[in-house]
Amino acid sequence: MLADVIEHLACPVCRGDLTLAGGTARCLNGHAFDVARQGYVSLRTGSAPAGTADTPAMVEARAAFLGAGHFAPVAARLRELAESAHVVLDAGAGTGYHLATALRPEAAGIALDISKHALRRAARAHPRIGAAVADVWRPLPVKDARADLLLNVFAPRNGPEFARVLAPGGTLAVVTPTSRHLSPLVGRLGLLSVGEDKERRLGETLSGRFTEAEHMIEEYEISLGHEDVEAAVAMGPSAWHTDPVARKIAISRLPDVLAVNVSCRISVFRKIT
Repeated sequence: MLADVIEHLACPVCRGDLTLAGGTARCLNGHAFDVARQGYVSLRTGSAPAGTADTPAMVEARAAFLGAGHFAPVAARLRELAESAHVVLDAGAGTGYHLATALRPEAAGIALDISKHALRRAARAHPRIGAAVADVWRPLPVKDARADLLLNVFAPRNGPEFARVLAPGGTLAVVTPTSRHLSPLVGRLGLLSVGEDKERRLGETLSGRFTEAEHMIEEYEISLGHEDVEAAVAMGPSAWHTDPVARKIAISRLPDVLAVNVSCRISVFRKIT
């Protein structure tokens, strides 16, 4: 619940402390933010560029795909990293699936995402998750040095802000797709592919503030029917770049059950002090 993490959140306007009262998050300077009936609060400042926030359809697709357990091995790896974390922050949390899986008993989880549609689910994904609408590219509405573990799964990375909100000795876990992720769907359906320089760009984004302690490749095969394939495509960035009608036609031409690769790089970083 939001009450479990409010002490770690900051007013996005003045950076002051926030308190909860009567369905409102408020700072001492009088800035107030209504808590939605689904349990999340919007702490985003400014407007979001078009095509950056997940739509209701994308959220439904992601919930269906993750709910079927297709990313369970990846989530299990993140849970291992959260063994001793008291506060876990997920920047780009989506529906809260990975954060909810990672949380240990008595740990608190902060879910940040630019999509209010995703946060409606994240706020209810675990009893100790507090969810707030926020743009990862902007200053995060989180106090300095509050997170023991920061998760970033298939989401934008803000190196300076990640370093600011991580506690001394904290861990940043970044999950990115490899070039083999979702093959052969990428080729057969004309989906967006992973650039060959993705690892280099990841290092540049975090350079000077983080050092990579280790990385692992989580790769396995899943069997997908047509509905699962549709969800896999509709939940990601390819949903913005493919025609829904053409996509359905292409999926109908696939085998009834198709072997698909899940291939992710989990990079573990430590903050440079």
